[in-house]
Amino acid sequence: MKIVFMGTPDFAEPSLQALLDAGHEVAAVYTQPDKPQGRKQVLTAPPVKELALKHGVPVYQPATLRDEAEQARLREIAPELIVVVAYGKLLPGAVLDIPPRGCINVHGSLLPRWRGAAPIQWAVIAGDKTAGVTTMQMAEGLDTGDMLLTYETEIGERETAGELFDRLAVAGASLLTETIDRLSDIVPRPQDDSQSCYAKMLDKQLAVIDWTRSAREIDCLVRGLNPWPVALTLLAGERLKVYSVTPCAGCGAPGTVLQADPKAGLTIACGEGAVHLDEIQLVGGKRMKSEDFLRGHQVTQGSLLGI
Repeated sequence: MKIVFMGTPDFAEPSLQALLDAGHEVAAVYTQPDKPQGRKQVLTAPPVKELALKHGVPVYQPATLRDEAEQARLREIAPELIVVVAYGKLLPGAVLDIPPRGCINVHGSLLPRWRGAAPIQWAVIAGDKTAGVTTMQMAEGLDTGDMLLTYETEIGERETAGELFDRLAVAGASLLTETIDRLSDIVPRPQDDSQSCYAKMLDKQLAVIDWTRSAREIDCLVRGLNPWPVALTLLAGERLKVYSVTPCAGCGAPGTVLQADPKAGLTIACGEGAVHLDEIQLVGGKRMKSEDFLRGHQVTQGSLLGI
């Protein structure tokens, strides 16, 4: 089938590769413009662009698809189907109407739960027991189209958003090829809007740990924000990144250091229960176990963490 693929981050790479491996004609790839990254702000191509160029697929990076010239180019390419995986832009109706077999989206959640930009991370932050991927027919709303196929999996007790992200990227690619193979036979299912919730974009303000929350909630937050933007607190006035914690027994005023032992590490009181800080990093320093951290930093039992 002649397909135009629209996607940007590494989550979309397995889906593009799966289309190529299945022998589909990927006539063009649309992705976000190159962006400056890192401390040196080096202009960097999106992962999907790099993969497309590796396979000799033409790449387009328009600032918007509402431009009539861009829409005319898509009509000239004349895809039978448009596939969208984490593209990062809404498709206007004029684009949705171009391919005769419609537009299919691969979304990293069990729709209608977690519509929006960061569904995998929010599933972990919210403490969901399961997550998944949904393929759907695209409509003009945000992740509101009729559902086609769904893949569901349990979220591991200690699984981070990054680990789940990698698993669902692979599962989404498999679900996409199955959806295309069965496209003529699948009966689309409307979403129940009353069951929907929104996965807003992550930001650094969300990363600040509220120690009045329960140990379980803080654990979910830390795992959901790993590998980005990483949960954050203050230790003696310095920003401390928290990559991993383990809920444990303990009580005290929220944010109180209950234990600071180079052999046993750091334990912090929460609104309910406590957490052991497994992996931490002072901003600008090295990531390490809290036991190792305490061999080089003085932390007083009874002191308070928090911003």
